[in-house]
Amino acid sequence: MSVPRSVITGVGSYLPKKIVTNDDLSKIVDTSDEWIVERSGIRQRHMVEDGEKTSDLALAAAKAALANAGVDAQDIDLIIMATTTPDNTFPATATTIQAELGIHHGAAFDLQAVCSGFVFGLSTADNFLKAGQFKNALVIGAETFSRLLDFEDRTTCVLFGDGAGAVVLQAQEGEGTIEDRGVLTAHLHSDGRHKEKLYVDGGPSSTQSVGHVRMIGRDVFRHAVVNIADVINEALVATNLTIDDIDWFVPHQANKRILDGTAKRIGLPPEKVVMTVGEHGNTSAASVPLALSVAVADGRIKRGDLVLLEAMGGGFTWGSALVRW
Repeated sequence: MSVPRSVITGVGSYLPKKIVTNDDLSKIVDTSDEWIVERSGIRQRHMVEDGEKTSDLALAAAKAALANAGVDAQDIDLIIMATTTPDNTFPATATTIQAELGIHHGAAFDLQAVCSGFVFGLSTADNFLKAGQFKNALVIGAETFSRLLDFEDRTTCVLFGDGAGAVVLQAQEGEGTIEDRGVLTAHLHSDGRHKEKLYVDGGPSSTQSVGHVRMIGRDVFRHAVVNIADVINEALVATNLTIDDIDWFVPHQANKRILDGTAKRIGLPPEKVVMTVGEHGNTSAASVPLALSVAVADGRIKRGDLVLLEAMGGGFTWGSALVRW
C-alpha cells in the first residue's frame, strides 16, 4: 500500500567564523579549560560578531541544504524556522529567509521549543507534507544563543554557542514499511511544571527585555537522561525495532555527560553516537541539524541508514524522530 513519506533529500549548516575557546572564556569569567571539559566535554564554540544576525546564519545553512538536495528555492512551499533568538519579536525570522531566497508563495513561520525546536519543526513539517498541504519543506534550526548569555555566570556562559543547520524535506510515496526512506515516526512532549529549571529571565510581556539564560544544571541533567531514554523507546516501540537496528544516533548536543548517560541507558554503543558538542557547544535548536550535516559530510550517514534523532530543551520540551536516510 502506498503511503506518503517525508524524505530528507538535503542537509546544510553554517557556523560563525569567530571561535571562542575555553581559554578565551577563562579570561573573562572564573573558569578553566579543565573545568569546562570535565563537566561538559566542550572545548570551543562559535559565536557571532556584532551585527551578525540569526537570519544570516539560517540563510547560509538553508542555501547549503538546497544545494545539497539539488532543489531550486522556488520549489519550496513551506519554511519552518526553529529558533529561540529571532531577529525581531516579529515578524517571524522564517519570513526573512523566505524573502531572501526570493520565495513569494507558500508559508513561513517560526517555531519555539528551545533546544527541541528542530525535532519539533521536523515533526510539524512531516505532518504537513503527509497531509498533502505542502510538497517541499525547508526546516531550519538557527541560534545566536550568545546574545542570551550572562558572561558573569560560569555555569551557563561556557555551555552555549551559535550556529545553524537546515534540511530539505520532500513528500514522496513509500510502501508503508520501515524500509521506506523518510521520517518513520516522531514523538513530542512538553511539561511546563519545570520552567524554572531552565529558562530566560526576560521577555516582551514580562520585563520588556531579552534577559539571560538561567539553569539548575543537576535537575536538567536528571530529567534529560530519563526523558530522552523514554522518548527513544517510544520511537522503537512504534516501529517494532530495537536499539540494535539503529545505525546512527544524532542527539541534541547539550553536554557530553548527558550524551554518554543516555547512550548507556538505552544500550547504544558509543561508536554509533554522532557527537559534535566538543567543537560546537550547545547550539540549541541548531545542534541536531549541525550534527547531521557533519555526519553526512564526512560519510558516516549514508542512504538507507536508520538515524535516530532526539532533543530536550527548556520548558521542558523533548522529542525524538526516527528517519530512514
